[in-house]
Amino acid sequence: MVALAAAGVPFTVHSYEHDPAAASYGEEAWRALGVTPERVFKTLVAEVDGALTVAVVPVAGSLDLKALAAAVGGKRSAMADPAAAERTTGYVRGGISPLGQRKRLVTVVDASALGHPTVFVSAGRRGLEVELAPEDLVRVANASTASIGRA
Repeated sequence: MVALAAAGVPFTVHSYEHDPAAASYGEEAWRALGVTPERVFKTLVAEVDGALTVAVVPVAGSLDLKALAAAVGGKRSAMADPAAAERTTGYVRGGISPLGQRKRLVTVVDASALGHPTVFVSAGRRGLEVELAPEDLVRVANASTASIGRA
């Protein structure tokens, strides 16, 4: 939220009571927020050719690792070690935000985000989401867009 405020970006913070027993952070978020799952995006950290890379995809689907690698000019990709993702971003799993990370990583936002007036992403902890225009998300995260999600 500090990064958004510093950039002068309008945003709305939404909080809900996180249930530690929830099977899916993403499903918990869209149900608690009362919005369609296509508007809520999860932040995943992958390793592309050995470099940590952030992927932002709808919670309703999954990440296409080959498409992510292609989007950043890489060849091979796999999900990053959760401990490395937490250490590098400064956030806990289930609360990793594409914004304000400890170390700025190459970031790709799924192109489907641009089809919505606003989207929701984690605001840095479980149970806290930020709603903003997808174009602002891309700009503040210094991200590119590509079709990296699978339904």
